[in-house]
Amino acid sequence: MITRIKNHLVSQGRDYQFFLLAQIFLGLALCIDASAFNNYLKDVYQLGVDQRTFLEFPREVPGLLASVFIALLAVMGDLRITVLANVLAAVGFFALGIIPPVYGIMLLAVFIYSTGQHIFMPLSNTIGMGFAKEGQFGKVLGRISAANTTALVLGSLVLFTVLQFVKVPYVVLFSLGGAFFLGAAMMLFFISPEHIKKTKVRWVFKKEYGRFYIMSVLWGARKQIFLTFAPWMLVDYFHQGLSTMTGLFFTIAILGIFIKPLVGRLTDSLGTKKVLSFEALLMVGVTLVYAFAPGLLPAPWAFFVIALCYVLDQSSSSVTMARAIYVRKIALVPEDVSPTLSLGVSLDHVTSILFPVLGGMLWYAGGKQGYIMVFLLGTFVALVNYFVVRGIKNKE
Repeated sequence: MITRIKNHLVSQGRDYQFFLLAQIFLGLALCIDASAFNNYLKDVYQLGVDQRTFLEFPREVPGLLASVFIALLAVMGDLRITVLANVLAAVGFFALGIIPPVYGIMLLAVFIYSTGQHIFMPLSNTIGMGFAKEGQFGKVLGRISAANTTALVLGSLVLFTVLQFVKVPYVVLFSLGGAFFLGAAMMLFFISPEHIKKTKVRWVFKKEYGRFYIMSVLWGARKQIFLTFAPWMLVDYFHQGLSTMTGLFFTIAILGIFIKPLVGRLTDSLGTKKVLSFEALLMVGVTLVYAFAPGLLPAPWAFFVIALCYVLDQSSSSVTMARAIYVRKIALVPEDVSPTLSLGVSLDHVTSILFPVLGGMLWYAGGKQGYIMVFLLGTFVALVNYFVVRGIKNKE
């Protein structure tokens, strides 16, 4: 196994190795974000629910502006933009550890950190596909994503173990996370600039990519099911504590090490249409279970079934690579790929911000069973997505 991995890395060349190392550094940085950020907000700022909810605005606005930022920086080329993005994330992370406990300053640090993350998101897939031969985009993206997830899992296990015995100050945790982001930036800087050529294309909005734009808008609503409402159901309705949610997080992350390469290979062999269609149908089933299992099954069984659906729901999010591959296949010219993917990030954040507001109103209005309307709305989104995906030509 080790020999095969070593041979693969050697055969792919120096630039690919640096890109893989960057993903490993990012996985380590994100494990600190996932483990420490919410506790930091509680311990240092004693946030109420209204302040914590408002914090999602500066965290998500950079996603809305991602395409604008990338367009303004287009002259640098995708590769150098990713270096800058990770430096920004590092600056924001370092700042969280050293700033005085002033809410407004913290919001600025979060905005800077989130801006770096959201700029990097679409460009990561673009650069990753640059290492793949035609027909192997999914295989390569799957391996790259699996490396990131493996680092996230191992880093989280180490951090969890350390925190059982030592109370690590937040300044140390955020400094370590910032150092990992800088490590990712350094690895990206070492990649040969010729790998990703500079382009003068700053903004792309073409009717030929209309189906992708629609899928992006729907994805923004769909992802809030597993980011916001499914976890809230487990915590609020089933009264599950931190240990249960942590266990589910590790289960999802470990499965991701194997599922992400599998999704990549299936995308190469079956095509984006079949993979995205299956994910949409899976989402239909999952949201229906979320909506009706609590009322149809005894509480222990309902929790077990919904927890299983939550794992499936989170794991299926890896099909985002299939949408990136779809854009690569339909692109009229290669230079369209990066700005199209970045516009997709901006579009999905429109609904990503609006859907929780609508869903929260429905949940509140429905009382104890308000979740039913929220998840039925999710079913509707999944069905619309399915019919949009079915319009993809088979060759794509």
